[in-house]
Amino acid sequence: PEAIKIAVPYIKEILTSFKIPILFKKGYEADDVIGTLAIKAEEQGYTIFMVTPDKDFAQLVTEKIKIYKPASKFGGVEILGIEEVKKKFEVNNPKQVIDLLGMMGDSVDNIPGLPGVGNKTAVKFIQEYGSLENLLANTHELKGAIKTKIEENKELGILSKKLATIITDVPIELNEESLILESPDWEKVKSIFNELEFRTLYQSLKQFYKIEENNEPNNSNVVKQGDLFDLTTNHSTNITQSTNTDSFLLNQDSEPNNYTKTFENSNTFYQSISDDMGRKILLKKLLQQKEVCFDTETTGLVELDAEIVGLSFSYTENKGYYIPFNNNFEETKAILEEFKPFFESDSILKIGQNLKFDIKILNNYQIKVKEPLFDTMIAHYLINPDLRNNLDYLSEIYLNYKPISITSLIGKKDKNQLNFKDVPLLEQTNYAVEDADITLQLKKVFEPLLIEKKVDKIFKEIEMPLVLVLSAMETEGINLDSKLLNNYSITLKEELTQLEKKVFEIAKEEFNLNSPKQLGIVLFENLKIIDKPKKTKTGQYATSEDALVGLKNEHPIISLLLEYRQLQKLKSTYVDALPNEINSKTNRIHTSYMQTVAATGRLSSTKPNLQNIPIRSIHGQEVRKAFVPKNDEFKLLSADYSQIELRLIAEMSNETMMIESFNKNEDIHASTASKVFHVPINEITREQRSQAKTINFGIIYGVSAFGLSQQTGLNRTESKKLIDAYYENYPLLKEFITKQIFLLKKKAM
Repeated sequence: PEAIKIAVPYIKEILTSFKIPILFKKGYEADDVIGTLAIKAEEQGYTIFMVTPDKDFAQLVTEKIKIYKPASKFGGVEILGIEEVKKKFEVNNPKQVIDLLGMMGDSVDNIPGLPGVGNKTAVKFIQEYGSLENLLANTHELKGAIKTKIEENKELGILSKKLATIITDVPIELNEESLILESPDWEKVKSIFNELEFRTLYQSLKQFYKIEENNEPNNSNVVKQGDLFDLTTNHSTNITQSTNTDSFLLNQDSEPNNYTKTFENSNTFYQSISDDMGRKILLKKLLQQKEVCFDTETTGLVELDAEIVGLSFSYTENKGYYIPFNNNFEETKAILEEFKPFFESDSILKIGQNLKFDIKILNNYQIKVKEPLFDTMIAHYLINPDLRNNLDYLSEIYLNYKPISITSLIGKKDKNQLNFKDVPLLEQTNYAVEDADITLQLKKVFEPLLIEKKVDKIFKEIEMPLVLVLSAMETEGINLDSKLLNNYSITLKEELTQLEKKVFEIAKEEFNLNSPKQLGIVLFENLKIIDKPKKTKTGQYATSEDALVGLKNEHPIISLLLEYRQLQKLKSTYVDALPNEINSKTNRIHTSYMQTVAATGRLSSTKPNLQNIPIRSIHGQEVRKAFVPKNDEFKLLSADYSQIELRLIAEMSNETMMIESFNKNEDIHASTASKVFHVPINEITREQRSQAKTINFGIIYGVSAFGLSQQTGLNRTESKKLIDAYYENYPLLKEFITKQIFLLKKKAM
């Protein structure tokens, strides 16, 4: 892709400025270079760790070569040696991983594998036959459909094994001295980052290295054991105190270039509070603050079903408090009631990371959280919408602090069942308060950056008030007529069967419509609908939806196949899936509206996605009918801006013809169609209006003749004529767009 061609030289320049070696050989993949260097290093007596989550590398593991799998949201660091590989992949030796992948395939690396052979079947075959070649040589021992599939796809299996094999004799030398870690060339780093306008990233790096350079802690800040909340009191309180003074002092001699803050080497003071008096003192302190960070710990990530396990607060850096709860709903609710004055205060800034989650959890206990709010996740999204926003990432990038991993407490559990209740109280306290403490520190970093980026007004006046609105919307949910969808599923199944019969009649044979291989053979070998069909990397004929759309006018079977896929997707994605999303407690569907996903600023809907429910087709409209009001006292209201983008660009470009159409309250798409097709507005066909609508929105986002042809079904020549006609009728708009492109190019130079 052109974008990658442009990016690669910059990537090389960045790596060079950081003095990071670039190891490559033309014609070979990175996997092959790594594999070759690992073998060469092993021959020289080194112990090698291949840092990768890619399972392909398991084939290279020996006594000296191991896999170092980095930590992720699914778990901590893993070291895989021979025994670990044998256990993980259920093979007798690491080399058999090649055969395993050849049999089962790997979608990540475009390895097709043998049709019908999944992980379990592949493991079974490895145990019985030892290799792919032995399996293929003994297919007479197999039975049923699996035998047929494997015998028909022997060549595909051999190709898959070849694709899965990492080459270990790449013509590249191992030069150990060139791999020694060096400090970056900051002048070069600054120069390239300035050119690319990586200002935030550059500041983060400087902050990171500044911490490393100034790694000697100030001993005067070491926290001593003290009274609860630094108050002089004679009250007896049930407290668990966690201080890290000793471990912090022991880590002062860490190497400067490896110094990263953690709970173990930081001087923190975290306390748990389990009695009435302690909570009263804490509440009193909270109500005296101007801003407080809070965080909830729960039994899961589905807010309506999760129970609160604990509540943490922090209003001073490296210091915080944790309130654990038992399993009794009423007791938990009573304790949370005590903190209502804090949550409902309109003078205390409530800080949190992904506050919407905490707000919905507290709502389960009838606790309302009121503004003002400061969500660090949303703040960072506005500061840098292209980077990740999870707490661990932000902590390491902006604070040079690696938080306690949840998996170190609960292991690799189902992400929706955290089992935090089973964690010892001291560990609960450290983990929970640390989250609140880190979030408080991030708030102090992000607040000035919001002002610097000139997004503080958007943050305060739009994004933060929206948190409460979305929380309420998600909690309310939407009613679904599941009976209607169940009946419609039967109708769609019948329609799919009829479409399948029509396809078979044209093809003059029956085959699996969902098999790309079988479909490709029918279309391009039997029917020969085109002379030179496209193929995928694995050598199969391309039969994706994009490929078929391009062939729509070549043969009547294509339209039937596209309709079949459309109905099948509608049935599986919406008609059959939506009833399963109904919450058992509310009998309603509860989506999540994400504020920090789309870089453009728009909301996205997930679990389930309710923004993409089809509407243009008759079948899609049937699905929409299933969304109904909660009862007879309510109605559903639909509201939308009227061509907001076109109104904005008409105003910005001062395009008088378009402004006149809006002022006359004309249908802007029909008006455009009238101009470009030279037809009176009252004679415009539905198809002409649809094409004009595509042009109207396509033009302002830079659509080309090719892009327009893909969207409208017109050929490129017809599409170019339409674009030219459009600009002839809206010359001021064309002048405005051309000027903006020129200014952007000039700014980028």
